[in-house]
Amino acid sequence: MKVLIVDDSRSTREIIKKILKAIGYEVLEAEDGEKALKILYEGYNAPDLILLDWNMPGMNGYEFLKRVRKDPKWQDIKIIMVTTENQQDSIIKALKAGADEYLMKPFDGDMLTTKIDMLMEEV
Repeated sequence: MKVLIVDDSRSTREIIKKILKAIGYEVLEAEDGEKALKILYEGYNAPDLILLDWNMPGMNGYEFLKRVRKDPKWQDIKIIMVTTENQQDSIIKALKAGADEYLMKPFDGDMLTTKIDMLMEEV
């Protein structure tokens, strides 16, 4: 399975990448929504799952989420918001915009893999 990590924090991307590679996932990275869209538009490298931060410079995670969900060719990609954005309104807003799951930072490897396993079982 291929996972795209979209987060402006290099250290967060490294932590998540280490967890995912340890369980055998292929990992792609982008530091903001614009770079993540570029990966999706390339097409040949489309991920099965996107782990998406909310607060990033340029195109934030919520804007990226709305763009991805508007395009039918990306409808099958699962998206988990992985963010410090913990207000109930933000969670509801993200889920209504098309996020499949929501994971609050800080988290541990077990929490992340449990969310991914639950979500990908539905596929």
